[in-house]
Amino acid sequence: MANNFKQRLKQKETLIGIVIKLPCSETAEVLSHIGFDWFWIDMEHGALSLEKVQLIMQASGGRCANLVRVPWNDAIWIKRVLDTGCDGIILPQVKTPQEVKYALEACLYPPQGSRSIGSGRAQNYGMSVQEYLKTANENIVIILQIEHIDAVKNIESIIDVPGFDAILIGPFDLSGSMGVPGQINHPDVHKAINSVKEACFQKNIPVGIFTTDSKGAISAKEAGYSLIGAGVDAVYLWKSAKQTLEEINSI
Repeated sequence: MANNFKQRLKQKETLIGIVIKLPCSETAEVLSHIGFDWFWIDMEHGALSLEKVQLIMQASGGRCANLVRVPWNDAIWIKRVLDTGCDGIILPQVKTPQEVKYALEACLYPPQGSRSIGSGRAQNYGMSVQEYLKTANENIVIILQIEHIDAVKNIESIIDVPGFDAILIGPFDLSGSMGVPGQINHPDVHKAINSVKEACFQKNIPVGIFTTDSKGAISAKEAGYSLIGAGVDAVYLWKSAKQTLEEINSI
């Protein structure tokens, strides 16, 4: 596992990641060289096929951990993504303890869960099935996304379910569920976010959040978040290009 990511997360190191949406392994390869601790590979909103997800992970070359956000908390998607050999999985829109239990059941091999046994990149295409089965349950990073006001209301019962590794707050969907879509700085949204963060702090659970830029990421770091998603690959691309063009045209 890249840089022993799970252990670093457990120790609440500050781990900076970037959201990967572009279906381009070369872009991911470039980004893997500049020091990010993890990739947030996005199958929920990005135009990424499972094949592209695997190519992105191969391109990262073990230089950072690969966490894949599945399209939904669905056992079929979970098992297919885990078989790509990702370091961990991000489960969107978890709202209840029952949904946590469902996710854990799908992520873990028997007897702890019901993950189907097959072969893919994770098992060296069949060459290391038995070795993988011995360690997969303890090595896979399982992250729950809290991004709905219903989840905020249920946060105590959600984090009481044992077996996951971290909570990751999605402020944009959370704002939408509160009737103020996109207003992530709205006082009510801030209050909801802080309630989740404090609940995790009290239970000694690593907690993360998505931010859009360096300013937001620095604020999250100062606030004690462990897992920080610091922007999106496509946004960095157009912002940098736009700035360059504006600088040229200003002369």
